[in-house]
Amino acid sequence: MRVPLSWLREYVDLPETQTGRDVQAKLISAGLEVETVEPLGADLKGPLVVGRVLTIEELEGFKKPIRFCTVDVGQANGTGEPQEIVCGARNFAVGDKVVVVLPGATLPGGFSISARKTYGKTSHGMICSSDELGMGDDGAHGIIVLPPEAEIGKDAIELLELVDEVLDIAVTANRGDCLSIRGVARETAIAYGLPLSDPALLDVPGPNAFGYPVQVSDPAGCDRFTARTVTGLSPEARSPIWLQRRLQKVGMRPISLAVDVTNYVMMELGQPLHAYDRSLVQGTIGVRRAAEDEKIVTLDGVERKLHAEDLVITDDRGPIGLAGVMGGANTEIADHTESEGTTDVVIEAAHFDAVSIARTARRHKLSSEASRRFERGVDPQAAAAAAQRTVDLLVLLAGGTAEAGVTEVIAPSAPHTITVPADHPDKVAGVDYGRETVVRRLQQVGCDVYGQDELLVTVPSWRPDLLEQNDLAEEVIRLEGYENLPSTLPRPLSGRGLTHRQRLHRRVGRALAGAGYVEAPNHPFIGEQVFDQLGLDADDPARRVVKLVNPLNDEEPALRTSLLPGLLGALRRNDGRGSHDLALFETGLVFQPREEQQAAVHLPVDRRPTDEEIAALNAVLPVQPRHVAVVLAGAREQAGWWGAGRPAGWADAVQAGRVAAREAGAELIVRGGQYGPWHPGRCAEFVVAVDGTETVVGHAGELHPRVLKALGLPARTCAMELDLDALEQAGDGTPQAPSISTFPVATQDVALVVDKFVPHADVEAALREGAGELLEAIRLFDVYENDEQLGDGKKSLAYALRFRAVDRTLTVDEASAARDAAVALAGERTGAVLRG
Repeated sequence: MRVPLSWLREYVDLPETQTGRDVQAKLISAGLEVETVEPLGADLKGPLVVGRVLTIEELEGFKKPIRFCTVDVGQANGTGEPQEIVCGARNFAVGDKVVVVLPGATLPGGFSISARKTYGKTSHGMICSSDELGMGDDGAHGIIVLPPEAEIGKDAIELLELVDEVLDIAVTANRGDCLSIRGVARETAIAYGLPLSDPALLDVPGPNAFGYPVQVSDPAGCDRFTARTVTGLSPEARSPIWLQRRLQKVGMRPISLAVDVTNYVMMELGQPLHAYDRSLVQGTIGVRRAAEDEKIVTLDGVERKLHAEDLVITDDRGPIGLAGVMGGANTEIADHTESEGTTDVVIEAAHFDAVSIARTARRHKLSSEASRRFERGVDPQAAAAAAQRTVDLLVLLAGGTAEAGVTEVIAPSAPHTITVPADHPDKVAGVDYGRETVVRRLQQVGCDVYGQDELLVTVPSWRPDLLEQNDLAEEVIRLEGYENLPSTLPRPLSGRGLTHRQRLHRRVGRALAGAGYVEAPNHPFIGEQVFDQLGLDADDPARRVVKLVNPLNDEEPALRTSLLPGLLGALRRNDGRGSHDLALFETGLVFQPREEQQAAVHLPVDRRPTDEEIAALNAVLPVQPRHVAVVLAGAREQAGWWGAGRPAGWADAVQAGRVAAREAGAELIVRGGQYGPWHPGRCAEFVVAVDGTETVVGHAGELHPRVLKALGLPARTCAMELDLDALEQAGDGTPQAPSISTFPVATQDVALVVDKFVPHADVEAALREGAGELLEAIRLFDVYENDEQLGDGKKSLAYALRFRAVDRTLTVDEASAARDAAVALAGERTGAVLRG
């Protein structure tokens, strides 16, 4: 919301010394996010005056049309003689009033004006356009033509209100009242302790039987509808300069008088309005839900197919507007430039259900200034005042006549009341505010407060976000100043601390970071099309997702069942921006739906939930195991003066799984596998054994080329993902520190020939079991394949076996015996034979 300081001062009598920066600091202290203060005309220097075009001479012989003009600027040039100016624009004529900048002036951007010779003439100044003066978009894109009543020689800086400061406020979703000058003025008045001149306090006539007929068929969707009629508008009437400038400063483009007035009142009071050309409305104006397959052409010229939940404004023909979002083209106000402009209008000021408007705007991808306000909450009591303000301005500026008829359709409703202990804000903040301060602050935001120790608070109509006791406490705290809250460190109870699950999560993250991976947390939202891109089977359990009722992004409406989509997206973005050597990891929750979905349990906020209430809530939540995943691409080891580098490969991904398992103290079985996005011949399967039952907990390896192409990933990208919770159950929860012996190690190397399809893990397991207790470590250090030397379908696996006793130095015979036992068992189980 853009708020001009000059407009704000109309409703709050700020001291003249207060600048936009001062107001920004006050509003930020009160809890509003004022992002910037834009100084308008800060580098603008006159003379900039109103002039009248006396003569225009068309200069020929140039590539573009050029005009040599004489302009009467009164005594502004010191001589009273006509000012000679060369201009290339053509949207003005002799007799028009224009804005003239004279030599010695400076335009926005530091552009100095002086007399200069051009196109064979000397130009003593410029005739200005809105762009050159930094006025924003006025829709004309040419020379500013002022109304005939503008006084020749008058200072145009003052006339066009070119010097101002504009506060740009990022309004949060709960503060719809601050999407108006009125709402921001109220906050400013509170911050400065000054009275507010409320622009909504108008004398409004009551409803009568002579107003335009209105029929509301859905009072839940529209609980208030006010209609007023103004006739006899002058089709030639234009928005005055002050009105156009204020709209430009808040970021809106002037269109026509009737439309500009409704936009002006919306910005002023926060109540969206709509003006219908009365001659184009046929019969009664109605409010109802759309029928299936109904269509409407909105003001942007787009034909839209309506949904049964859309709230629409209708006449006897059908829909003439999307309620609270955008009007229809069939009742559009005619522009003043058209031959037959609009002379009679019907003004609509209504209050619509916030959720309904938000869903309609999102469904049609049609966000408007009106929908932004309705979906955040609009003051229902302001509708009549906004309609009256619009009528008054149209009568004043367009010479219209306000008809006596006033239509108001209102669904009965009682004001929202909250009972709150007077010391509740004290308990929330840990500060002794006292009853008087609490009552004073609540009254400042518009609440009516009754009672002593127990307060009965009636919430103002413009604050629909105040729903319960803590909302009122927050109002007191923010107005008293968040900076005045004491800093108190919490006292942890003895015996409390991180759970085993949390400790494992942190250990795994530290271990992967130490191994050269960079943590890349991602949003937990995905679109279901990613499962096809990952090549998952149609019946894969990972395709069963938990869908959000109100997703942040319609393209990602589900919660993730895997960490890979987010990580691979991060890898793709970084690779596309020039970082090609990547090793990323993430630890986080994935979400798996329960077989039977139950209704959510609402926990109390005034006390600690009981164990039963927490258990009931957990029973309806999705299953949320914690996973760890890594992705790699590019070089794993950089090349340099020390030697050649090494690209990341499937073995690195497998090793990342081993790192995680080591931190969990779990024995991880690694064997060949095949799953979803991984290359069938370069995929490892992670298995843990719990009580003799083997469970697959993850996969690692190189991704399939089809997956790389579908996701736009670099060639040979590798990945790993495993279930940390399953690892925790399989492990003892504590990583084992290496034992240090004072006795020397005995190393024995063996090379075994096996069939090519025999997994290394099976051979290693047999060697480990056959070697017995003396085996300290085993390492595969070579794999060799040569059909001529080894035979068809054979490979050689070379292992280094380390033997050590805890109580003595091993003899050669003991080490050899252990080695032979290991080889014998490997031969028995896998068919391995010693390589000659």
